[in-house]
Amino acid sequence: MGSGDLRRRGANVVPVAFKDVTEDGKLVVGDVFLETTLQNIKANNGRIAISAYDAQNLEGYQIKGSAEYVTEGAVVDTFKAMVEKMFNGAATAKGALIITPEKVIVTTPGADNKKVL
Repeated sequence: MGSGDLRRRGANVVPVAFKDVTEDGKLVVGDVFLETTLQNIKANNGRIAISAYDAQNLEGYQIKGSAEYVTEGAVVDTFKAMVEKMFNGAATAKGALIITPEKVIVTTPGADNKKVL
């Protein structure tokens, strides 16, 4: 499946506040409001594309890889505690998305734009 398949299916973009990076370089996102995102990942056989940027200096990256959804374990417990504290118990994390990056592309304006890291 090429990246064009992701675009044709109308990829869902959602900002996330609950995120972390593991020691081995995987990205972890807490599932609070990810329903459409999870449906898209399932439809794309676990394939995912993420965009991240710093609004201050416009440094940005697109990360392509594979995603695994987990609903229990230490990672999920950590996100549950964070979300419940932030929302005073009105919301909780339902799980976590563990993303294994396979390709990172620079989206920062300038000479390195579109460079694959």
